[in-house]
Amino acid sequence: MADPIQEAAVPSPTKTLNSLLWALAIPLVAVTGAVLAQFPWSWIGIVVVVLAGFSAPAVAGGVWNRAGAATFAAVTTFALGLFAGPSLFETYVKQVGERTDALVADTATYKNARNSERTVCRVVDTSGKVQDLTEQQNCQGQFKRGQHIVLYKDPLGVLEPWAEATDDRAVDVVGLYATAGLFTATTASLFYAGTRRRSDRETDGKKLRTYGPPRRSEP
Repeated sequence: MADPIQEAAVPSPTKTLNSLLWALAIPLVAVTGAVLAQFPWSWIGIVVVVLAGFSAPAVAGGVWNRAGAATFAAVTTFALGLFAGPSLFETYVKQVGERTDALVADTATYKNARNSERTVCRVVDTSGKVQDLTEQQNCQGQFKRGQHIVLYKDPLGVLEPWAEATDDRAVDVVGLYATAGLFTATTASLFYAGTRRRSDRETDGKKLRTYGPPRRSEP
């Protein structure tokens, strides 16, 4: 007779495929939300990232009963949502964006509703257009008033421009590596949780073996 414990340890093809689909879907949704957060309707992207971040532990921990993998997947999914958007935004705009010279007219620092300091750069491009750049557009206090900079503009006109001190289209490989690493880590943890999932009966049996049967309280 086959050992039921050994049979449970070997994932079936259906379980493997189901686990792989979830392991890919959740980080892909997180990346999609991170990208959407770079658009003017950023709140939609934030909502998508939050949904992905809560879905990871709900599936891995609540359905598959893998608490450790659930915690790890939740952390990496939220981190992926933070890294992927800015990294992919910079890569896209700097690689395919239209180059425009600009002049920094002024810089300022203000505090937002959370009392955190934010930097803004007011720039004027060669067409005479005046616009305020935020930290999301690489205005992080490194530019000075009167400085000549380069703007990379989205050819579709949807995303905001990206600012650089020089005409340098090199991308931030650290951000891309971090995004790839977080995506891989999230996928691996969810795939592990899915292929090694436990039923509620198995979870209860493990608790019984570890802590013993429940004891009656003293009157």
